[in-house]
Amino acid sequence: MTARLARLADIAYRRRRLTVAAWIALLIVIFPVSNALKGKFHADYATPGSDSRTASTLIQQRFGGFSGSTVDVVWHAEGGADSPTTKARVGGFLARASMLNGVGRAGPTRVSPDGRIAATSLELTRQPWDIPKQTGKDLISLANKASGNGLEVKLGGGPIQDAQGSNPPAGAGFLGASIVLLIAFGSIVAVGLPLAVALFGLGISSALIGVLAAVIDVPDWATAISSLMLIGVGVDYALLVLTRFRSALDDGKDPHDAVIEAVSTAGRSVLIAGSTVIIAMLGLFLVGLSYMHGVALAASIAVLTVMLAAITLLPALLGFAGHRVDRLRIPLLGRRRAPATAGESPALRWSHVVQGHPWRFAIAGTVVLLALASPALGMRLGFDDAGNDPPGKMTRAAYDLNTRGFGRGFNGPLLVVAKLPDRVAAAKLDALVNAARRDPGVAFVAAPRVDQAGDAAIITVVPRTGPQSAATDELVTRLRNQTIPQALQGSGIEAFLGGTTATFHDQSNYIAARLPVFFLGIIGLSFLLLLFAFHSPLIALKAGIMNLLSIGAAYGVMTLVAKGGSIGSVIGIDHEVPIAPFMPVMMFAILFGLSMDYEVFLLSRIREEFARHGDTRRAVAEGLAKTARVITAAAAIMVVVFLAFLTDNQVFLKLIGIGLATAIFVDATIVRMVLVPAVMQLLGSRNWWIPDWLERTLPSLDLEPAAAPTESAA
Repeated sequence: MTARLARLADIAYRRRRLTVAAWIALLIVIFPVSNALKGKFHADYATPGSDSRTASTLIQQRFGGFSGSTVDVVWHAEGGADSPTTKARVGGFLARASMLNGVGRAGPTRVSPDGRIAATSLELTRQPWDIPKQTGKDLISLANKASGNGLEVKLGGGPIQDAQGSNPPAGAGFLGASIVLLIAFGSIVAVGLPLAVALFGLGISSALIGVLAAVIDVPDWATAISSLMLIGVGVDYALLVLTRFRSALDDGKDPHDAVIEAVSTAGRSVLIAGSTVIIAMLGLFLVGLSYMHGVALAASIAVLTVMLAAITLLPALLGFAGHRVDRLRIPLLGRRRAPATAGESPALRWSHVVQGHPWRFAIAGTVVLLALASPALGMRLGFDDAGNDPPGKMTRAAYDLNTRGFGRGFNGPLLVVAKLPDRVAAAKLDALVNAARRDPGVAFVAAPRVDQAGDAAIITVVPRTGPQSAATDELVTRLRNQTIPQALQGSGIEAFLGGTTATFHDQSNYIAARLPVFFLGIIGLSFLLLLFAFHSPLIALKAGIMNLLSIGAAYGVMTLVAKGGSIGSVIGIDHEVPIAPFMPVMMFAILFGLSMDYEVFLLSRIREEFARHGDTRRAVAEGLAKTARVITAAAAIMVVVFLAFLTDNQVFLKLIGIGLATAIFVDATIVRMVLVPAVMQLLGSRNWWIPDWLERTLPSLDLEPAAAPTESAA
């Protein structure tokens, strides 16, 4: 690998004009091509083989294309929600709305006890995630036109949620990364190089992800995830190569040799680290949900693009910069320690302190991480509802009006879909209706709606609690396992519980059941990659365990924030919300990959130092000292980039941002600065132990530099 990377660096340096021109040409060409081929972002949240999926399919087959999902329509009028004037205006809105793409007829109207609030629903002919975004925008426009003069019309539901949009966090993440780089380097030229790599990667990968959306399901929020991952890892990888380039210049090498050294050493770490991230993301395929496949491939495309840019485009740009890489300096920023005093760095002294008391620091670091992880034991999986949307959003206004008029449960009704053996069997549904009405968790049960053929029926059940409430999840389980089977026993009727709330409930259970397979798959693949890279089972095992500790800490902090209260309110979560079931899975993949970045960066340098003089204790201290600054800067960039998720309106993205930022922070501090030197000191020479048979079997990734003889051998 070393020789091939050296040749690649040499080509990129000597033909730097051609290399940069090729990247620019690719960026120019790819946009018109992707615009011609790109598809629409789409995500099917239905769970394979679930009760809710069966219910949805049955509704579409028996009820003229009705998907089982709706757009909520709720209006408030001081003069009376069912007055003739109000009815005429709302009726006009409903008539125009039902003509839009994907929208069907309006359902029955219900009026609140005080007569000021009324609600109905517009049936959707497709699932919410299949409705064009333009339909949602048109519905909002029609509702706004119908409002006024004492009438307030508000809408809720998936299409409205999608049409409202959100604040793209990539801009905030890019700005934050720029500030951290400027503080770290203090040179506009040095800062511009990693940002250029990230910008090229962002443009090219965005176009490719658009094309990907034409082939498989890719949710629209996958672009936010992949963009911020790209900015974070892109800047980090470029930072690693750039730091090694500057170090080589400080050692007296000319720009050509400095580029080759940087790519041959730091470039190897970039390839291993990037490959680990990609493998971890592709592990999302183990979950078995189509939209997670889209997230995995989108993120992998983003990481692969900047990984290639870091070892081709960046060396070419460094060739142009040369010794001018530190030009245009900002006063007081990015001051560098003189080489003569490098051995006296704070990081080196800190490493010696930790290595002097390894048991004490290993136990203390582990206890802190376990304490941070402990709240995760109370994590509740589920999908948040529109009650968490920011005030001023139409979905939030509709949610609040529904709650005022009819209770929280009206925002997420359940649908019992019955398959009838004949028309006479419809009368037997009365037993189910009465049984459901007696359930303390049910607020309202509508009369059965029978299809024209008389072979199917829908019963709407409104819970007393909101869609995201744990009590609603318990009601879904109770209706399926007790109420429905008992009420219909011996009737010949087969019934399924569906609706959006039940769909999300099913997905939560489905993902929770597959978590062990997913976790074991990711850990196993990452262990094998590190084993190939370092030829040390103990180092690979140690890395996996430490990554699990930092991810556990992220889960714990995220769960604590999701509880709301004074901590959650800092980011706009003022009451308890569930954690979307795909979040722990996706975060595990992202964090296991990114945590390996720092592991590879640090261990590569430790192994390099060990190969030079053969002293493990000294290699750990020097490796930590020589990577501390770059890992700190890289982690700071990652933390700032992931905190950019807080600018988004969606609660699950805010929680992902908090979780990812927490994991990166503890990984770069407690894990890398405490646990790694402590544990490697305890292991001593066993760090590099490997059975002879395994050494002969394993392929080599040539991670350490070739062959500098150890000082002891010399």
